Amino acid sequence: MKRPKSDYAIQTVSNALSLLHAFHCEEELGVTELSRRLGLHKNNVFRLLATLEQSGYVEQAPTSDSYRLSFACLELGHSFVRSRSLLREAQPLLEELSSDVQETAHLGVLSEYEVVHLAGSQPDELLSAGLRVGRRVPAHCTALGKVLVGCGCEAVRGSYERQVSGQGTLGARTPATIVDSLKLHEHLREVASQGFAIDLEECGVGVCCAAAPVYDGTGRLVAAVSVSGPAVRLGQEQLLRHVVPKLMACAERLSARLGAAVASGSSIA
Repeated sequence: MKRPKSDYAIQTVSNALSLLHAFHCEEELGVTELSRRLGLHKNNVFRLLATLEQSGYVEQAPTSDSYRLSFACLELGHSFVRSRSLLREAQPLLEELSSDVQETAHLGVLSEYEVVHLAGSQPDELLSAGLRVGRRVPAHCTALGKVLVGCGCEAVRGSYERQVSGQGTLGARTPATIVDSLKLHEHLREVASQGFAIDLEECGVGVCCAAAPVYDGTGRLVAAVSVSGPAVRLGQEQLLRHVVPKLMACAERLSARLGAAVASGSSIA
């Protein structure tokens, strides 16, 4: 019988990757804090840091004993972007969409029932939704997440619904967040039917958003694109009347570039 890949995992490498991941939401971390977070002895943490520093992945802050990510991480991220046709094709379309609607545009994917923002573009406006590239948010309270689940395959929807049902009530990010699992299931079916989703201050107070699905050449849902902005400028009527048509056209164009079939008469260019 074939052994699981976990049997071949090297613990030291896993610890080094966990250390790098600890900086996901932190600019700087010290040895003591890293030791606490990773559950490792300080000596082990120091040796990991020394190895990563030698390789250029972390560096010691000049004004403290803390450490921070270094340029090798950025270079690795750029390599990831260059190697992914989805990101290469999406970025110029996101920039065009953001410029057209004068709001923030994002590309997101589903990972362990959370939305990961892979790319984005922000307009030159004094008041606009912030970029979330690299950040994770729960799927149930975001337009991106609703599309990625609701418009996904039956296996994805079923798995998500079982996971959500097991939680009972969902975490509330704002007073508008859908926290009842049955109501969310109904909402996701509506999203699947209409082919887009909106969230009205469900993820962040004062921010509204719409999202549409992106498919590849096999017809598989691979991502979603969104437009978000201040609620004072981007209410429900504005979203449905002016943003959603342009958003769906952008999603269709990206899908076409990834090889998805398009309907006759589509506006895809």
